[in-house]
Amino acid sequence: CLFSLSLHDSAFFFGGGDIYMRFMKCHKCYDIIPTSSKLVVFDTTLQVKKAFFALVANGVRAAPLWESKKQSFVGMLTITDFINILTRYYKSPMVQIYELEEHKIETWRVCVSPSVSIFEAVYSLIKNKIHRLPVIDPVSGNALYILTHKRILKFLQLFVCEMPMPAFMKQSLEELAVGTYANIAYIHPDTPLITALSVFTHRRVSALPVVDHNGKVVDIYSKFDVINLAAEKTYNNLDVTVTQALRHRSQYFEGVMKCNKLETLETIVDRIVKAEVHRLVVVDEESRIVGIVSLSDILQALVLTPAGTNTL
Repeated sequence: CLFSLSLHDSAFFFGGGDIYMRFMKCHKCYDIIPTSSKLVVFDTTLQVKKAFFALVANGVRAAPLWESKKQSFVGMLTITDFINILTRYYKSPMVQIYELEEHKIETWRVCVSPSVSIFEAVYSLIKNKIHRLPVIDPVSGNALYILTHKRILKFLQLFVCEMPMPAFMKQSLEELAVGTYANIAYIHPDTPLITALSVFTHRRVSALPVVDHNGKVVDIYSKFDVINLAAEKTYNNLDVTVTQALRHRSQYFEGVMKCNKLETLETIVDRIVKAEVHRLVVVDEESRIVGIVSLSDILQALVLTPAGTNTL
């Protein structure tokens, strides 16, 4: 739709600053849904422990919750829930989902239909500070897909080469003020795991840079790493250090993805998409932590800021 409608639009042709915003407004959530994808659904009577084992076994990070009595989806189980349950019900792995009534996921009320524009989906994700947005069929009530920042940015990247590049893509992170540079949440190599989990809960962040006592970034502990506790059945010992907890992934971990404030937004987007990560750690010349650039920051800069919408 974008290309056929906009060929005579000179602002489009010469790469207006709002080109990505208009691309997003021109495509629907339905366009992102792959022809074949896996969506794991859990019944609310399933034991929490078994549910997290099932997340690991299926290689997914979240699953909609189905309540048989109501015959409808009532929530979503995510790794954030696993962290909250671990810290709150430490040593009680037999707790069942339906026993956690006060622990219902409020963000489930935020969902979109497949006919909504991707722009609206981006706005919902960032405004509500959520990482997953269920796409629900309004007729059947079925969950069709779970949209994430990563999937949206990847979709945009498929078409970027066919679009003129906006001038702001050649500007640096510093010039554009993209990222978080104050009050950064981080941990140390000897931080106990239970402490790291509490930081996730209280600071509402998706990853914690591991910083040595000189301020240098040596590793990163993300929410996704926490699910390994279920895989290894080590969730009953949360007193180990973060370094010990991260030993499991040493074979395939390629190191912390970093950048500096003087690199252009174009370089940053390319790096984060190719590396398939959710954030880059901003460092100085000595690898000391300066800030974090997340997928939310990038989508805000590419899509919402040019639209005059600032939700961060």
